[in-house]
Amino acid sequence: MEEIKRLKVCLTLEGSYPFITGGVSAWIHDLILGLPKIDFILFTISPKENQSLRYTLPKNVVEHIDIVISSKINHQVKIGKKKEKDILKMLIKGYKEHENISQYIVDIINNTPEGYSVFNNFINSDEGWDLIVKDSIKRNPAYSFSDYFWAWKSSYDLLFNIISQKMPKADIYHAVSTGFAGVAALCGKLRNKKPMLLSEHGLYHKEREMEIRRATFVKGYQRDIWIEMYYNLSRACYSNSDIITSLFELNRQYQIQLGADPLNCYVTPNGIDIEKFKVKRVPKSGFHIGLVGRVVPIKDIKTFIKMSKILSQRIPEVHFYCIGPTDEDPYYFSECKNLVYSLGLDDFFTFTGRVNVLDYYCFLNVMLLTSIREAQPLVILEGWLANIPVVSTKVGNVPEMLDYDERFLASSKDFQKLADSVLYIYNNPERIDEINNKNRLKVENFYNKEKLHAKYMDIYKKLEHIKWQE
Repeated sequence: MEEIKRLKVCLTLEGSYPFITGGVSAWIHDLILGLPKIDFILFTISPKENQSLRYTLPKNVVEHIDIVISSKINHQVKIGKKKEKDILKMLIKGYKEHENISQYIVDIINNTPEGYSVFNNFINSDEGWDLIVKDSIKRNPAYSFSDYFWAWKSSYDLLFNIISQKMPKADIYHAVSTGFAGVAALCGKLRNKKPMLLSEHGLYHKEREMEIRRATFVKGYQRDIWIEMYYNLSRACYSNSDIITSLFELNRQYQIQLGADPLNCYVTPNGIDIEKFKVKRVPKSGFHIGLVGRVVPIKDIKTFIKMSKILSQRIPEVHFYCIGPTDEDPYYFSECKNLVYSLGLDDFFTFTGRVNVLDYYCFLNVMLLTSIREAQPLVILEGWLANIPVVSTKVGNVPEMLDYDERFLASSKDFQKLADSVLYIYNNPERIDEINNKNRLKVENFYNKEKLHAKYMDIYKKLEHIKWQE
């Protein structure tokens, strides 16, 4: 009997699974486990080599290729002088004529063989160097050329490093963000003539823009180069993906604004294991407030700590728990511990480290989310299934998830409003019981992980039958 060929999907990932824990990584791990009949290849893009795995890879992960984004390819293929000249001509013409680099990226991928880096070809030519000098004069008249050059080089170097990589053979290339992971999937699609799926949780270009604008060491023109690069990476991915998914409608509209075909864009909400998080409540004396998340700046643990100071003076026998890994950003963790100490919260506040969250869901009275950026947080859904009310900052899809109920929402960093929302929950237990029941039913009906996995299986099957069009 002839063996049935298993579908092979290459997941392209940047700075997440399987090296970092958190919402997106958990989603990827669950997707792989939930689709055991699919073989997965991981193509991961990392900031450094030899990182420790935070997950045990499932059996249906058949290959894992990890590249360091700043590293050059080890052995550049030889393509001959004529081909090098043709590529250089294409690079120069495209750099001059394209209004943005999104189509330029596609042209480079289509005209450059795997294993060949175009960066040196461009930068070592007289024509390429002249273009960079002219760009500096036009965009950077107030600063030295060397400053502009290194900003330009750092952004394009990373792009060309990804384009030079050899992508593994697969039936589908599935990017879990735009950015450099999206470009890697685009290389797989264009060079191997296979379909591409893009699944976004947040919006990569907007997230990077927020980081760049907050960075005090990035000068104005450097900021503009990087932001323009990230937006164009997203445009290239949106305009060339065969199917695009987002977690909620607002993000879908943003994707369309940057060039995605509306007919190819779908909303696929997150899903969780319904039975796993239906914990038996085991009440403890006192009032217990928890935040589940990594101790990193984006989760804004400091705002949680400042809110805790207010509530420690308002609620008897209160205790606060920061539930999650503390080793991802040691410096930030140290700052958070110092803040706890300086506010006199040592007796009220616990950093748990990496633990089983179910051991806390069974007794928490309130769950906090103080993040400055999120998409559709899984911890909210988990808390609701465990009958825990949620108070959150207004990030991503959270306001819609919480029915735009201002009793439980606050602006980023507004620790006073967060404290007021917790006090409302503390003082209105009967109303909160009704809300908990409503939220639990919402999760059971709309956020079931099994339905999510079935949806992605349908998408993979649909993509499998797409015929390549030149």
